[in-house]
Amino acid sequence: MTKLIVDGTEVDVPAEYTLLQACEEAGAEIPRFCYHERLSIAGNCRMCLVELKGAPKPVASCAWAVRDCRPGPNGEAPEVFTKSKMARKARNGVMEFLLINHPLDCPICDQGGECDLQDQAMAFGVDTSRFAENKRAVEDKYIGPLVRTSMNRCIHCTRCVRFTAEVAGTSDMGAIGRGEDMEITTYLETAMHSELQGNVADICPVGALLPKPYSFKARPWELGKTESIDVMDAVGSAIRVDTRGREVMRILPRINDAVNEEWISDKTRQIVDGLKTQRLDRPFIRENGRLRAASWSEAFNAIGARMKSASPDRIGAIAGDLCAVEEMFALKLLMEKLGSPNIDCRQDGAKLDPSLGRTSYLFNATIAGIEHVDALMIIGSNPRREAPVLNARIRKRWRAGNFPVGLIGEAVDLTYPYKYIGAGAGSLSDVVAGKDFGEDFAKAAKPLVIVGQGALARADGAAILALAAKVAGTKEGWTGLSILHTAAARVGGLDLNFVPQAGGKDAIAMAEAGALDVLFNLGADEIDIAPGAFVIYQGTHGDRGAHRADVILPGATYTEKSGTYVNTEGRVQIADRACFPPGDAREDWAILRALSDVLGARLPFDSLVQLRRLLHERHPHFARQDRIERGGDLQALAAKAGQGTTDKAGFVAAVQDFYLTNPIARASAVMAECSALALDRQMRHAAE
Repeated sequence: MTKLIVDGTEVDVPAEYTLLQACEEAGAEIPRFCYHERLSIAGNCRMCLVELKGAPKPVASCAWAVRDCRPGPNGEAPEVFTKSKMARKARNGVMEFLLINHPLDCPICDQGGECDLQDQAMAFGVDTSRFAENKRAVEDKYIGPLVRTSMNRCIHCTRCVRFTAEVAGTSDMGAIGRGEDMEITTYLETAMHSELQGNVADICPVGALLPKPYSFKARPWELGKTESIDVMDAVGSAIRVDTRGREVMRILPRINDAVNEEWISDKTRQIVDGLKTQRLDRPFIRENGRLRAASWSEAFNAIGARMKSASPDRIGAIAGDLCAVEEMFALKLLMEKLGSPNIDCRQDGAKLDPSLGRTSYLFNATIAGIEHVDALMIIGSNPRREAPVLNARIRKRWRAGNFPVGLIGEAVDLTYPYKYIGAGAGSLSDVVAGKDFGEDFAKAAKPLVIVGQGALARADGAAILALAAKVAGTKEGWTGLSILHTAAARVGGLDLNFVPQAGGKDAIAMAEAGALDVLFNLGADEIDIAPGAFVIYQGTHGDRGAHRADVILPGATYTEKSGTYVNTEGRVQIADRACFPPGDAREDWAILRALSDVLGARLPFDSLVQLRRLLHERHPHFARQDRIERGGDLQALAAKAGQGTTDKAGFVAAVQDFYLTNPIARASAVMAECSALALDRQMRHAAE
C-alpha cells in the first residue's frame, strides 16, 4: 500500500492504482470522458486533470499511476489537489476546447438529461466562448439497426472503439483520419456484428451513439424505473425496466459484478417492441377448428369438462423457458392434486436429473469465477450465442493471458482463439483418456468444463454429462463442471423437481401422438405437440404454443409480474413487476389458482405472499436471494463415465439464431431485422 494525500486527506491505496482511483478512494469527484473502469486507459480527453505537488503542469489522473508519484523532499507522501485553481482552470480549458465543435442541439438530443458532457459543462464550463469559427461537420454513419449515430457530437473519447475491441471482441469500430479530420466509424459503414453492440450507446458520454429503436420516444424524467432480472437467457443479468404508463419504453443494464458487470446482450435490451406485439389479451377457445374469444368462465369450464373425463395418468404438464418459479410451483401442486405424475420443465429433452443434486446441473465455477480458472473446455455449446455476457467474461479471462481453451462441437467464432478438439462424443472420450487437450487440462489447478444444452439434449446426454464430469475431475475446494443453460426457467424448475414423477412421462414423450388426453402447456413454445391431446396453453404471445392450443389462457410477461428466477449458476433472484399485463391477461399463478377451483383441486393460497410462504417452506433456498447453494456429489456422476453408449454424431449448439429464441423475441421487429442481417452475413461468409 502507498500513502497519498488528496485534498488534505491521507489515504492508503495499492501502488498499481491510478491517481483517479486514488482520488475517488479519498472521496474526491474526478470528471472524465474517456476513462471507463472496465476498459483500457486511453488518456485522450484530459478532463481528469489534477494538480500534483511538484509537477510543472496538471497531470491526467487516469493515466498516472500512484507508484509514479514522487515523495516530497523530506520523504513526505505525495500530495494531489483536485479543487485547486490550477486544476479548475485546466478543466475549464479542456471543456472550452471540447465545445468548440460540439453542436448546441441539447433541446433535441436524445441524450439530454443523461449526458455527461451536459453535466460537466455546468460544473466546469464558461458562459462564453473565444472561438467564432464554423463548427466541424461529420456525416452520420450506418452501424446497424440497434445504434443510431449523430457524429457531429462525437468528442473522440474512443470508449466505443475500446469496447468493441476488448469486451465484445469484434473490433467493429475504429478511427480514420487525423486531427480535426478524425472520425469514428465501422470503416465500411456496415452493421456491427457483436451481440453486445448496444452497450456502446450506454458508455458513450455524449449523444453521438444512441439506441436507435428508442430514439425520440421519451425523456428520462418521464419514466418510471423498476429494477428487475433478464430472462432472455439463463445468465440472469441485472436490468432496469423503464416504463411510461402501462408501456415498457426501454431496458437498461444495472451493475452486478457477480453476474453481468454492467453489460447486457442486444436481445435483452431491444426486445421491448416484442413485449406489446402479438400479445394474448383475452382467453380463446377452439371451436370447429377456429379460435374464438371467450370469457374466463367459458375457458375454465371447457378445461374442466375435458379434465373430468380424463384419467390422471393421461394428464400432463410442460413448463416453458420463461416461467417464474412461482407459477411452476403452483402448476406442480395442481398436478399433484389431480394425481398426475407427468410433469417436465425440460422441453428440449436435456438429460439432467435433479435427484443427483444441484451440483449436477449448475454452473458450479460461477460466472465471476471464470476470471480465476486456469483452463477451459467447451462441450456442445456456443457461449457467444447462448450467453453473450458470460462469453465476455471468458474473453476477459483470455485477455489476462495463459489461458488455454479447447472446443468440442461446432467450430465457430467465439471472439477468442481456441484449440478445436473435435465434433462429438468420440473426441470427448479421447480427452477423458488423457489424449490431445486432456494432458494440459489435467495439469490445471482450476479447470473449467462448460457443458451446453447441445450436448445434453440428446439421447446420450446422460453419458456425455458423465464423461464431462470425469474430465472436470474433483479438486479440493473447486468444482469445475459447469452446465450452461439457455432457459431462464430451467434451474428453478429442476430445483422444484418439476420432472416426471414415479412412472411419469417426460416432455418429449408427452408431446407424442396419443400419449395424453389433456396437456397443460405453461408457455412452452419450443416444442412441437403432435395432434391428439387437448392442449391448454397459458402464455403471452400468439406463438407456436398458441397455434396448437384448444384453450388459450393469457398470462403475463416477466415485466408484468413479480417472479423468482434462478440463473445458470444457481443464484436466486427476483424480477419485479414494472407494468401490468394488457386486456384480460392475468399473472400466471393467479390463473392457476382460479382454475384449481373449477377443477375441484383448490390450491392452498390466495395471494402471492401466501404462495411464496408455502414455496419457501418446501424449498427454503428460494428465500435466500442472491445466494448460490450447492448440493450433491459429482464423484458418483463421474463414476458413470464410459458406462452408457454415445452417439457418433457431432454436437450441435442449442441456439442457432441468437435473436429469435423465444416468443417475445420472435414478436419483435427489431430482432427480426437483426436476425436477417446475421443470416445474410453467414451466407456471405459461407460463399467466401
